[in-house]
Amino acid sequence: MKDKIVISVNGPTAVGKTTWAIELARHFHTEIVSFDSRQFYREIPIGTAAPTKEELKQAKHHFIGHKSVTESYSAGDYQTDAQQLLRSLFSQYDIVIMVGGSGMYLDAVTEGLDEFPEIRAGLREELEEGFRKSGLSFLQEELKRVDPVTYRRVDQQNPRRLLRALEVSLSSGKPYSSYLGKRKTPDFFTHLPIQITIDRELLYERIDARAEQMVAEGLIEEARSVYHLRHLPALQTVGYQELFHHFDGKWDQDTAVAEIAKNSRRYAKRQLTWLRKKQISLQFNAAMSKSEAIQAIAQLISKNQTNSK
Repeated sequence: MKDKIVISVNGPTAVGKTTWAIELARHFHTEIVSFDSRQFYREIPIGTAAPTKEELKQAKHHFIGHKSVTESYSAGDYQTDAQQLLRSLFSQYDIVIMVGGSGMYLDAVTEGLDEFPEIRAGLREELEEGFRKSGLSFLQEELKRVDPVTYRRVDQQNPRRLLRALEVSLSSGKPYSSYLGKRKTPDFFTHLPIQITIDRELLYERIDARAEQMVAEGLIEEARSVYHLRHLPALQTVGYQELFHHFDGKWDQDTAVAEIAKNSRRYAKRQLTWLRKKQISLQFNAAMSKSEAIQAIAQLISKNQTNSK
């Protein structure tokens, strides 16, 4: 086992990952690296459930609100920045905590990314312009035409995934799918993923309550402040698209909030599907004593270190 360790805290939205990550960071006297791609953007902290000012004071966090929604920031960009940060943090700490809900971004750091060709200058802007004028169907039809394999596999409701596959396919003249399966796993740390679990009915109750809480905290005003930027990929996400429909007159506010809760439940299902495909080191129920969980994690680290000698 390598000397340096990344403990990633995984689980569906609203399960309480932030609280767990802070407890782990405080116990191991270390820092937290977020892999929640929605929380990268400084304009939208409420709808993305970013850590509060009080939580940020309890443990140092990285990659929270460090970008604007107007900036393009890919999984490859994050991989470069996060791995560079981890190397720096490992000069101070033996353990670093990662937490978030964007599995592809965690994979980028812990498993590596497939190597893709250089993207033609201006292509992303051209595709985003088509998306803005014609909507999601424009991206879906284009990808179906140039790479039907990826079209069948990709989340067809996620414009960022569609855009990425399209810009690679159109820049290289080869389908995006032909570049997959050639990733290089980083060798400077060991990854110990843990998962926080919860009864599905209770999880859905938390999601519904969170939607109402976000509104009470100012989500409507936050969404209105970025409404003029609604065409941007960073805002094609739960919590904002529903309110944009409300602002457009399609739904009343109560319907929009109910849709946020419904789509958040769907998002949680996708997160759980991704986690079922992953090898998890330890699982803990959300209601479990965190001190007991930390003890189990420390024992696993000690056992693995002993076995590696």
